Amino acid sequence: MGEPVSRAPKRLQKRAADAHKGTFGSVLVIAGSEFMLGAAILCARGALRGGAGLVRVALPRALCAPLMSACPCAMTLDRADRTALRSALADADAVVVGPGLGVNASTRRIVADALKFAACPVVLDADALNVLAPLVGPLPFAQPKVLLPHPGEAARLLSCTTDEVQRDRDDAAAQLSARSGAISVLKGAATIVCEGARRYRNTTGNPGMATGGSGDVLAGLVAALLAQGMDPFDAACLGVHVHGKAGDRVSKRLSQAGLIAEDLPLAIAEELA
Repeated sequence: MGEPVSRAPKRLQKRAADAHKGTFGSVLVIAGSEFMLGAAILCARGALRGGAGLVRVALPRALCAPLMSACPCAMTLDRADRTALRSALADADAVVVGPGLGVNASTRRIVADALKFAACPVVLDADALNVLAPLVGPLPFAQPKVLLPHPGEAARLLSCTTDEVQRDRDDAAAQLSARSGAISVLKGAATIVCEGARRYRNTTGNPGMATGGSGDVLAGLVAALLAQGMDPFDAACLGVHVHGKAGDRVSKRLSQAGLIAEDLPLAIAEELA
């Protein structure tokens, strides 16, 4: 197995002068719960700053108003209404599911519905990965899928230890892709993106990004790139590259120690200029 390449990933195409919000796709974010609303906010902001034309967040009804206050550019949806959620899944151009959902029966149902009813690429992150662990075979249904595990989540998916994942990150990313039939993005220092023989090692980012919520922003960003029509492997590569560049920009302006996930979306917009 050869070394992953680290060349600069493909970029988004320049926007046409006559474009409108529908041109740049819609992202459905299924994230957040009573004690983890921040994950949904950060994911939605990542999608918005990543260039998606429309972002809708599926939440418990009681959390819809607080999210709109924190993120007024996003729309909301009561995810307890399964008919409305399934319709939104069918209409979206990209779906991200998992941040802040919790590991419970409701999350298992939500993930199953996302995979069954989404007619577009699906980004699986955080608790969506935890309820899929351990991976016993390819994920169902034919739409492109992108997995965004950190080393602990990768270990649960592969039924091994975090130390084993970290000892051979290239092999762990390859195993995740082979078992799931999806693109795997093994986060951490030098994030690895793998899809079969196509592999990419990221060279941007810094230790200041090891902070809660950073991965939620990345999930939204990757979904936004997918919604804009990027090839899923290219979207994953560009997402981790730009996310890392945004972290580098913030760390230079502030510090690594003081960097928080909330700083990243605006810096992502600057990096996409």
